[in-house]
Amino acid sequence: MNKAMVFDKYRKFETEFAGRPLVVETGKMTQLANGACLVRYGETVVHVACTASEKPREGVDFFPLSVDYEEKMYSVGKIPGSYLKREGRPSEKAILTSRVIDRPIRPLFPKDMRNDCSIVCTVMSVDPDCQPEIAAMIGTSIAISISDVPWNGPVSSCSVGLVDGEIVINPTLEQRAVSDMATTVASTSERIAMIEAGANCVDDDTMYKAIMAGHEANQPIIQFIKNIQEEIGKPKFDYPSNEPDHDMFEAIYNFAEADVKVAMDTDDKNIRDERLLPIYDAVHEKFDEIYPEQEAKIDECMYKTQKTIVRRWLLDEQKRVDGRGMDDIRPLASEVGILPRVHGSGMFTRGQTQVLTVATLGSVSEQQYLDGIDEEETKRYIHHYNFPSYSVGETKPSRGPGRREIGHGALAERALKPVIPSVEEFPYTLRLVSEILSSNGSTSQGSICGSTLALMDAGVPIKAPVAGISCGLITEGERWMTMVDIQGVEDFFGDMDFKVAGTKDGITAIQMDLKISGLLPEMVKEALAKTHKARNYILDEVMLKAIPEPRHELSKYAPKMFTAQIPADKISEVIGKSGKVIKEIQAECEVKIDITEEGESANVFVAGIDTEKCKKALSIIEMIANGPEIGAIYIGKVTRIMDFGAFIEIAPGMEGLCHISKLDVKRTEKVTDVVNVGDVIRVKVEEIDDKGRLNLSRRAVLIEVDGLTPENTFEDRPRRPHNNHNRNGRR
Repeated sequence: MNKAMVFDKYRKFETEFAGRPLVVETGKMTQLANGACLVRYGETVVHVACTASEKPREGVDFFPLSVDYEEKMYSVGKIPGSYLKREGRPSEKAILTSRVIDRPIRPLFPKDMRNDCSIVCTVMSVDPDCQPEIAAMIGTSIAISISDVPWNGPVSSCSVGLVDGEIVINPTLEQRAVSDMATTVASTSERIAMIEAGANCVDDDTMYKAIMAGHEANQPIIQFIKNIQEEIGKPKFDYPSNEPDHDMFEAIYNFAEADVKVAMDTDDKNIRDERLLPIYDAVHEKFDEIYPEQEAKIDECMYKTQKTIVRRWLLDEQKRVDGRGMDDIRPLASEVGILPRVHGSGMFTRGQTQVLTVATLGSVSEQQYLDGIDEEETKRYIHHYNFPSYSVGETKPSRGPGRREIGHGALAERALKPVIPSVEEFPYTLRLVSEILSSNGSTSQGSICGSTLALMDAGVPIKAPVAGISCGLITEGERWMTMVDIQGVEDFFGDMDFKVAGTKDGITAIQMDLKISGLLPEMVKEALAKTHKARNYILDEVMLKAIPEPRHELSKYAPKMFTAQIPADKISEVIGKSGKVIKEIQAECEVKIDITEEGESANVFVAGIDTEKCKKALSIIEMIANGPEIGAIYIGKVTRIMDFGAFIEIAPGMEGLCHISKLDVKRTEKVTDVVNVGDVIRVKVEEIDDKGRLNLSRRAVLIEVDGLTPENTFEDRPRRPHNNHNRNGRR
């Protein structure tokens, strides 16, 4: 078989995206997947494959879709840093990208399909100016579109930056480094399907313009994908619908409607769940015999009954399940300083959502080191989010953070990162951990509020406090309405969870989850306006009343940090051979020392619990780097005793001679009458000779600092006439 026959289905499609070539290849690779493509964006190359099972999965009441974004270290010419030297579990960035790809495509699959579907995006080559995430999202849309898997796409995605006040589509690496915004926008041909944003306190109008610019930029790519689908797309396969029979739903709805309305009409999730249990029992008792072996579909009908009631209340009666107005926020509470031994803590409560966040301050060297395909190699501000089963009244064992926990932690981290002081202003590594104590709607935004409280309680000089809130949406045909601070049931039965975090001045993060195909521009604008008003209310009414500004002092249990700059060519002297010098300083002063080089200078960070010991370590380092200063007083250790004096080490590897005549204010017959090896004493540098040798004086310190009166010494007593004897006593 010749090459032409093997690749007879090979196709190549080309266009441009934000001024760079976008090339899609199909038919050469991955012959057994339902749909696959190779996307080249600049020199970034991502392979995407879509596969689906022939039969639906038994016993599930959801569409089993999995999305995996796989970073290959060879794509950036690196060998993995693990012991095995191969890629292990996905990086946090890869998990977050998988979630970003999942969110716009999931609502476009049939809701009643139960066939397993898998999307795998493999990053094979990375051009830093052409983000692989964007290539993966476009490739995903193409792979599903040309496959035989039922889907109501396509979608396109782009990145939007804000450079010098100008909106930039798919910014380059250099532009991303100075951009005030990192916003990802996914679109269908008519609506905005997904928004994921981090921003440096950008105002609502600018953010809205950026979102719309991204939506507009996506349209030519959507048409490009449609053209590919028309040329090589497969017919979509049929699948057995899991949708309950209409007559079954009508019968169950009519039977349970009145009781479900009573059960749902409360602001307490526990009461609601307790009221619904006997209704479920009654429904199954009546309908299990009528519809044998269809328990799952009966439960589906009960779900649809609750959903119908909640949506009818909202759309027709402007009524929420807990009686609030559409823009009302549930009862709020904030506390700080809850845990006595930690560096900072804050608890934020909104209705039955409650989050406790704890802040820990560490040395600069404790920052997280990243082994991925991005340019970023370290991270000094870290946010972790834990969602234990008891927070929703369940009994599942803890198995570590899942994708949801990682995603929510990253969202809170992104929201607070713009207000974290620079390492020069606050030379610490910061780790925040949000423990979800109770969950009934938007715990991710609660963790943002709790984290602001914890940072301020820890004395971190943040630039401005940050709050977060979510906005929900209900749609029906052309009708739609939004509501602020959605609780769990409104999120569950609604169409949108639009999360926005920010300061009073602007937005720092957005994450939008949808269950419908997309949003109209006016929906986005209204959500931005409502969340802005709500987060200002949260800041003023509860958070800033708990703690109006960051504490002026750190916790006594937090490490104290001191910094200095030294010439870069002195780093080796401070570290010493095999780290000998720096290890001695750390051991003697009970501190931790970090040094980072920046051009011709180096930053030195000294961390410890005892302030005086930190200052001592810093002075030693400065002396090693800059040399001892004549007239300065240092603390040193006696290392050697000679007949004529004692050698004093004032810094590791730096010692000088204190002559016997300068050991005390009175005459000294023997050196050991005053000092012994190992003694720690104060000495003054009186002279540095032309060979760099130090002449030290303890006597000068006793007179000038301690105020002692000098007695006759070798220097003060009358000298005998000079007899020209040499060292051996000969003339």
